[in-house]
Amino acid sequence: MLEIRREFVEAIVAHARADHPDEACGVIAGPAGSDRPERFIPMINAARSPTFYEFESSDLLKLYREFDANDEDPVVIYHSHTATEAYPSRTDVTYASEPFAHYVLVSTRETGTEDGPYEFRSYRIFDGEITEEEVKILD
Repeated sequence: MLEIRREFVEAIVAHARADHPDEACGVIAGPAGSDRPERFIPMINAARSPTFYEFESSDLLKLYREFDANDEDPVVIYHSHTATEAYPSRTDVTYASEPFAHYVLVSTRETGTEDGPYEFRSYRIFDGEITEEEVKILD
């Protein structure tokens, strides 16, 4: 189960809406080994694509150096889908390389940049296997 503060859910959704029609992406870091998302890190989608996201390699290197310096792990790795449901694509599964991370997807297909309904779902992805998990939003 992913336990995540409401402020992070709102930040992810806001990022997804702001970047629509391109996919948004980012990370929430937490203390190493804790499974507690605590530091929101929106990233730039270097692909600038409505169907694919990619972290800029230099940004990713900087991010992992920050993780090492702060004794953190990537607890949540998120991105948006702009025209499909919030479910991992084959490409998402191929690129899922953090076995302990929660992979969060938010879909903005219904409302785009506007307020309104959205899908917010979380998965564990390990060895190509997708397992959806419950999301508990903390106030």
